[in-house]
Amino acid sequence: MRYLPLTPADRQDMLQRIGVSSIDQLFTDVPEAARLDGPVGLPAYQTELQVERALSKLAGENTAASSVPFFVGAGAYKHHVPATVDHLIQRSEFLTAYTPYQPEISQGTLQTLFEFQTQVALMTGMDVANASMYDGSTACAEAVLMAARVTKRKKAVLAGSLHPHYAETTRTSAKYLDIDIASTDPDPGGLSGIAEAIDDETACVVIQTPDVFGRLHDLTDISEKAHAHGALVIAVFTEPVSLGLVKSPGEMGADIAVGEGQGIGVGLNFGGPYVGLFACKNDRNFIRNLPGRLAGETVDADGRRGYVLTLSTREQHIRRDKATSNICTNSGLCALAFTIHMTLLGEKGLTTLAQLNHETACDLADRLGAIEGVDLLTDTFFNEFALRLTRPAADVVDALVDKGVLGGVPASRLYPGGGLDDVLIVAATETNTPEDLAAFETALREVLA
Repeated sequence: MRYLPLTPADRQDMLQRIGVSSIDQLFTDVPEAARLDGPVGLPAYQTELQVERALSKLAGENTAASSVPFFVGAGAYKHHVPATVDHLIQRSEFLTAYTPYQPEISQGTLQTLFEFQTQVALMTGMDVANASMYDGSTACAEAVLMAARVTKRKKAVLAGSLHPHYAETTRTSAKYLDIDIASTDPDPGGLSGIAEAIDDETACVVIQTPDVFGRLHDLTDISEKAHAHGALVIAVFTEPVSLGLVKSPGEMGADIAVGEGQGIGVGLNFGGPYVGLFACKNDRNFIRNLPGRLAGETVDADGRRGYVLTLSTREQHIRRDKATSNICTNSGLCALAFTIHMTLLGEKGLTTLAQLNHETACDLADRLGAIEGVDLLTDTFFNEFALRLTRPAADVVDALVDKGVLGGVPASRLYPGGGLDDVLIVAATETNTPEDLAAFETALREVLA
């Protein structure tokens, strides 16, 4: 039975108090075309078996990632997640745990968050990591807001090759804090214009590596220039596996490192839930301005090891106007999945996995780059690269689907009207077999012939 606490008279009283005559008036900001003017067109009644069959038929119209050779990336990656990860996170004490509002009685949760933080700090080459964010894009936005608080400046410079979804999320979060967001043009070939955009008003410069086109960047020179102007460097990554092989953000002078952790432990779920990673240098001002929460290790009065919520500058814990963010949960189960997978891999395992990804991508790039009419735009990459084709990439992707290959993401989908219609972004991981690579090569040759 549904619990309906309000009577029609209660609702009418509330409407009068706020000065509207009907509930419909509350939705006048929603465009007319987006509103339903009647019931959703569903059958009135079907049995459970009929519903299962109908939904299975609908699902069968999709080409699933695991059903064909799959080379789609651009921010979300198909990696093998060991069965152990799912088995462990479904233990009831993990599956039902929520954010630690009474933290010291949640020792198991706090310990996993502490270990998660330790792994993220080691991966990124930074000193401090917080206890998980929603996802990579919101972590990026939080980093820009933190940089503005730390530097007391109101300008951020985004590289044009930052994932456009991350850039849009950052613009949205910065809009009502009057932070000016400048961005260079998207460039599959490099970081043109980013150094020139840094000045004495800049709070931070945000650069993704590997970027959305797959290109790797050494941030050392940019870091030196940014620091000379008193600006911070925020290094962004969407593929955490890359950190097993490439130079870490900390080694390149970054002040803050943020990214998406989905590639480790969290399946390819077509939109989430994912888990954001956030780390920074060991600077008191940085730590006091960290968004989210920080789990720490200590000892109790008897000298026994214990875990505590050391810092939690969220609006639930301190005065709303003093909060560093409004994060209300912590993607805790995804963070746990990340931690378990990382523990299973270990440092050597992560490096081995990263090498396997890179070697597979190099093999694929060699195969596809040798096809007539295909130009490899990304000369330094981890497991993702961009190709320039002789036809619109969106048409090529559609044609590849007809041949049983999911061949990547057209850049035009990320940058509509951006003049990148013939650019295709391709990712390869350890899940791609030699047969998959051969199938892609054959299909692309046929499509472009």
